[in-house]
Amino acid sequence: MSASHDTIRAVLWQDDTLKLLDQRLLPQQEVYLEYRDVAAVAEAIRQMVVRGAPAIGITAAYGVVLALRQRLEEGGNDIVQRLEGDLNLLGEARPTAVNLLWALERMGKRLFSLPEDVADPLAEMLAEAQAIHEEDIAANRRMGELGAALIEQSGFGVLTHCNTGSLATGGYGTALGVIRSAYAQGRITRVYADETRPWLQGARLTAWELVRDAIPVTLLADAAGAALMQQGRVKWLIVGSDRITANGDVANKIGTYHAAVAAKYHGVKVMVVAPTSTVDMALAHGGLIPIEQRSPEEVLSLGGQRVAAEGAEAWNPAFDVTPAELIDAIVTERGVVLNPTTEKMQEMMSNQ
Repeated sequence: MSASHDTIRAVLWQDDTLKLLDQRLLPQQEVYLEYRDVAAVAEAIRQMVVRGAPAIGITAAYGVVLALRQRLEEGGNDIVQRLEGDLNLLGEARPTAVNLLWALERMGKRLFSLPEDVADPLAEMLAEAQAIHEEDIAANRRMGELGAALIEQSGFGVLTHCNTGSLATGGYGTALGVIRSAYAQGRITRVYADETRPWLQGARLTAWELVRDAIPVTLLADAAGAALMQQGRVKWLIVGSDRITANGDVANKIGTYHAAVAAKYHGVKVMVVAPTSTVDMALAHGGLIPIEQRSPEEVLSLGGQRVAAEGAEAWNPAFDVTPAELIDAIVTERGVVLNPTTEKMQEMMSNQ
C-alpha cells in the first residue's frame, strides 16, 4: 500500500492531550482542537467534531483517560462514583454508534479492575486506549484486504455513502479502507461519492480525503445514485456501519437504505465494512436499533443559511436500517459473511 493513499489521522494523543481534527470545518480549514477534560470530549462527540462509529469509540476511550486524570487531581473519596458519571456522560453523547458503548465497556472494565496499589493508573489506562486505537487501524487494514478480494471485475468504479475513511476511524478506514486497497491493486478505477445530506460528509469529507490521498473521486447528489447504477458505471456499493444486529441488518448514515434498494434493482452488489466492535449480537434485528433524531435545522439550513421555506418542518433521522437481504457481504476483521443470516453472523463472531 502506497503511503500516498493513507496519510490522514483524525484522532491523536500528543503531549498528554487529546487532539481532534474538527471535521465540521473541512474542507475549508484543517484545525486540530485540543481536549483535556471529559465533558468537553463528550460535547465534541455530540457536536460532531469527531464522527464515524470507530473514531467515536476511540475518542471516548481517550476521554476516559482524561476523566481519570481529572478525578485523581481533584482527589476525594467518591472518585469511583464520579468516574461512573463520566462514563455515562460519554455514553449518552451519540446513542446509535455501538462502538462508543463497546469502547466504554472495555475501558470501564479495565479501570475498575485496577489494583489499589497500581503504580501508575493513568499509564495503564492510556495504554488501553492506545491499544484500542492501534487495534482499529490493524483491523481496518485486514478488512481492506478481505473486501478488496471480493471485487473481481476490474475497470469499474464503486459507489460509497457518507464517510468511512481515516476521518471516521483510527486510520485507513472501513469502507474506504477496502477502496484504498482495491485502488492500489488496480481493481477499481474511480470512486463515486454521494454528497450525503444533510451534513454533506461525502462532499466535505470523503471527497477531501480521497483527493488528499490521490484516489480519483467523482461527487454526485444522493438522488443520482440510481442513474449511475443504471448506466453500469459501478459494480459495488461499499459502505460502513454504526451498528450491525445479530441477523445482519445494518444501521448506517441516512440514505444507505435508499442506495441499497437501488443497488438490488440494478444488480449492483452491496458490501458493508465494519469492525466486530460494531456488531451488536444482543439485538436480534434492525428494528430494535435506537435511531438518533437530530435537529431539524440541519435539514432546513445549510452552512448556517436558511434554505427551506419559513414555516416548513423537517424530519432528520441520522441513520436508517438496511435489511440483511439487501446485503451481499459484511466484511469484518474476523472474516467475510456472504448473504448474512443470524447463523452466519454467530459463526463469524465466534472466530478469533
